Amino acid sequence: MNRIVIGALAALMLVAAGVFWWQGRASDGAGAAVAPLALASAVPGEAEELPEADPGDMVGPGLPQANEATREQRRFDRLDKDRDSRITRNELLSPRVKDFRKLDTDGNNLLTFEEWAVATANKFKAADANGDQALDRPEFATTKTQASKKHACRCK
Repeated sequence: MNRIVIGALAALMLVAAGVFWWQGRASDGAGAAVAPLALASAVPGEAEELPEADPGDMVGPGLPQANEATREQRRFDRLDKDRDSRITRNELLSPRVKDFRKLDTDGNNLLTFEEWAVATANKFKAADANGDQALDRPEFATTKTQASKKHACRCK
């Protein structure tokens, strides 16, 4: 009930603000037509011509050249951390270290099969409701991946 009353009051305030704005705009003559400007002339009744600029043989400065790197050059530059135009093995593997640390649960820098398959093992353990180390049809049905939600609009 309170939301309805507050919404109605907000709507009335917006309408009132619009009316005041509209009335204020009508009174200050903001919508009046503006007379075209005319160039002042020494002789009344004659229109003065616009001045002309003749650049002669002058040429302006050249446009700057855009240094557009290709997709492959940008990818190379992201990996070349020390900017020596060479990618070492450590530079190539550095983006993957964080993901490796997440998988290496015991911290020994060795990845066992169980550590690598931890997501699947956790999914199995969650689906095995009766704890018999096997999934029957209803338990297996709970492992189905959820479909991503489609957008309701048809944006183009």
